[in-house]
Amino acid sequence: MKVAPSLARALTALVLLAVGALLYFGRVAFVPVALAVLFALVLSSAVEALHRLRVPRALGALLIVGTLLGAFAMAADALVSPAQHWLAGAPKVLQSVERRLRPAEGVMHRLQAVTTRAGALTNPLPPGAPAAAPAAPEAALTEAEMVTATGATLTSLAAGVILTVFLLSGGPPMLARMAAALTTNLQAAHALRVIEALRRELGRYYGTIALINLGLGVATGAAMMGLGVPNPVLWGAMAALLNFIPYVGSATTLTVLTIVAVVSFDSTGRILAVAGTFLALATLEGQVVQPLLVGRRLELNPILVFLAVWFGGWFWGVAGIVIAVPALVALKVAAAHSTNAGALLAFISPTDSAPVTATRARLGRASARSAQPPGARPSLPRTGDGLWS
Repeated sequence: MKVAPSLARALTALVLLAVGALLYFGRVAFVPVALAVLFALVLSSAVEALHRLRVPRALGALLIVGTLLGAFAMAADALVSPAQHWLAGAPKVLQSVERRLRPAEGVMHRLQAVTTRAGALTNPLPPGAPAAAPAAPEAALTEAEMVTATGATLTSLAAGVILTVFLLSGGPPMLARMAAALTTNLQAAHALRVIEALRRELGRYYGTIALINLGLGVATGAAMMGLGVPNPVLWGAMAALLNFIPYVGSATTLTVLTIVAVVSFDSTGRILAVAGTFLALATLEGQVVQPLLVGRRLELNPILVFLAVWFGGWFWGVAGIVIAVPALVALKVAAAHSTNAGALLAFISPTDSAPVTATRARLGRASARSAQPPGARPSLPRTGDGLWS
């Protein structure tokens, strides 16, 4: 039975709404799975490199994941002391910021008083009506609630780590078996090509980005040390970590460093030097180093990147921010390997259409090379073929 196009679109919209609601309300279960898939895609190239050196995939997965967890633990242990010192002085910092901003605060209070009087003139209260009661402060979390929240977070982290190890241990052969069982040979072969391209591109992209962000963190820490900013190692680590979030991360680091400079120094020149130095480093990294090392292959529309980070944070919090850009990269790779997604590829890519045209040309040549005689049965990649070994 043929379905009307309008009805098909309505059903598709309903399905998308249902899936979105399921992912939103079931985020406690889905977030660890999504993060595990992301980390498995990023780390699979390292595991496959060890496998080509005769290291079993399970052992390679344990080595890679264990090394990363150890590195994170060592970094956290090194940064916990300066972070605690900074947090302990947070009330004094807030008081200092409030004192520096008191002139502007007075102007805002006067504007608020004028707005309140204007509102009272347009919407006067009836005689004898009680004034609006101030909002009650929110109750602080109890000790039991804090323990429950901590336990849930640790459980999610453990589940994500275990699932990442399982995905890395299975590797491409597991994906090939699953694809062969769920789809036809033609669809499975196409899905495996897309997954392989996504694995390769994400691994290369995030490996390069990690090195760039490490260099930015070291440069930021050294610059803050030279300018006399307290806890320079902490600010360097913050710059490196937040720079994984496009646009928002650098803006947050710049804001925090400016506040630290306002609190630490009385000289306007030194405050501007701190903000200007990091702004120069971030600009150099974003406009020169990253395009030079990463290239334009996975370049995305900056408006879409900002919107993806914004809505990802609203949808899944910090996990949504982490997943937002890889999701766009995955969508672009999938579109680049589809013959019917030219409009989507042009929409995701920047305004310059040259990379899109080049990608479409490569796909056309690949399709021509892979054409088979009529009646030939397409086959899945064998486990002994190249990257699928």
